[in-house]
Amino acid sequence: MSHGPSAPSATAGHAQHDHAPYEPVFTPGSKRKAELDDLITRYPDKRAGLLPALWMIQQDRGWISEDAMREAGDQLGLTAAYVKGVVTFYTMYHQHPVGQHFIQVCTTSPCLCAGADQVVDAFLQHTGCKELGLTSPDGKYTVIEVECLGACGFATPVQINDDYVENVTPAKVPEILAGLKP
Repeated sequence: MSHGPSAPSATAGHAQHDHAPYEPVFTPGSKRKAELDDLITRYPDKRAGLLPALWMIQQDRGWISEDAMREAGDQLGLTAAYVKGVVTFYTMYHQHPVGQHFIQVCTTSPCLCAGADQVVDAFLQHTGCKELGLTSPDGKYTVIEVECLGACGFATPVQINDDYVENVTPAKVPEILAGLKP
């Protein structure tokens, strides 16, 4: 069953929209700049700090914009194209704003056999998301399908922000959503 287009890579957090001016994360004297400077001293080559730098940006901004990719590259001596290649390779990095609760439902073969399609449908219905990758009208939820959450023995696993929920069925979805922090 098709639920619409695959979602762009994204995460929960503070949405910053494309039309708003970008505010750098690693400004001189900032806590994040100090964290990044300390972090890169631990590596023989500072570009090894790219993944953590991207995490810092995503934690602070909720997603990684083109401007953020340039900022990360500038901090680490990397081109924006190189940084974009990393961001687009890893599904954990979000290239668009998403809801406060970023819901990833595993839909690989073992999970599909366990009813993952119905779990996806239940999340879409109960969150108000019209289709995969879209954020609910209230800004609280974004639901996507993912290839694997590494919990095939506990199908259907779901990751909500940084938390994993195992053995999810459509009947459990309302309870799961009710238990999320506002």
